[in-house]
Amino acid sequence: MAHAELQLDNQICFRLYTASRLVTQAYTPLLNTLGITYPQYLVLMVLWEKDNQPVNDIAHRLLLETNTVTPLLQRMEKLGIVSRKKGEQDKRQQIVSLTEKGKALEEQAFAQVPSGMNDQLSACPLKQEDYPRLAQELDSIIETLKK
Repeated sequence: MAHAELQLDNQICFRLYTASRLVTQAYTPLLNTLGITYPQYLVLMVLWEKDNQPVNDIAHRLLLETNTVTPLLQRMEKLGIVSRKKGEQDKRQQIVSLTEKGKALEEQAFAQVPSGMNDQLSACPLKQEDYPRLAQELDSIIETLKK
C-alpha cells in the first residue's frame, strides 16, 4: 500500500499543475485568433501595463529567467509586435517596446479573451467574485515557494 503522502489524489501540486495546463489550453483558441501564444500574451500584458521595459524587468515580473524570456521576445519581434533596442544609459541592457501592431493587439485581446475565458468557466462553481480570494491563496503559495 502506497503512503498517503505519495498518493496522487492527495497532491495539491498535481491539481495546480493540471489546472495550469488546462487553463493555458483553454486560452489557446482565443489567442490563436490574435496570432500569439500564451507566453507571448503574458509578455504583452506586462508591456500593456507599462511599455518600454528592460528584458530583466519583464522576466522578473513574469517570475522567469532572462534566458527564458529572450527567445520569446525574439519570436515576438519577428512577428512585428515588439521591438528591442539597446538601453541609453546601459548599452548591455535591452529595452522592449510595443510596436503599433503590439499596441493594437490590446484592444483585440480585451474584446475577445476575458469574455471567452468567462464563457469557458461559466459552468464552474467558482464565480468571478471568488477570483480575488483565489488569487490571494495562489499568491501565498507563489511567495512561499519563491524564497
